[in-house]
Amino acid sequence: MTKKFKDTDIQIIIGWVLRLGVFISMLVVFFGGVLYLYRHGSEIADYHVFKTMPSFVQTGGIIEGIVHFRGRAIIQAGIILLVATPIVRVFCSAIGFALEKDYLYVGITILVLGIIFLSMLTVHAG
Repeated sequence: MTKKFKDTDIQIIIGWVLRLGVFISMLVVFFGGVLYLYRHGSEIADYHVFKTMPSFVQTGGIIEGIVHFRGRAIIQAGIILLVATPIVRVFCSAIGFALEKDYLYVGITILVLGIIFLSMLTVHAG
């Protein structure tokens, strides 16, 4: 016997996905901020010298920074998690529509996911 999912069940799950994503990203950013302030809180900023883009902005630099517990890279990872939360919500919506057998909305949601991923891979993102 299969359980029939109702729209309210899916909305509750999606709400929890959003809450959990925001909460986890908040914890990651907070941890990175505490770590950064612990290591660099007493430094004085030098704005007379222009510095190039730091390595923690690029994907490989973020992963390397997390491995070495660098505060700025951990903060950046938390921000990426926060940005990814609505994308995960759209993905969960597609699963919910598939469980409800509402294939028109599954197609629309997959189209939206495709547009999001295409815009992230091209120069048209943000």
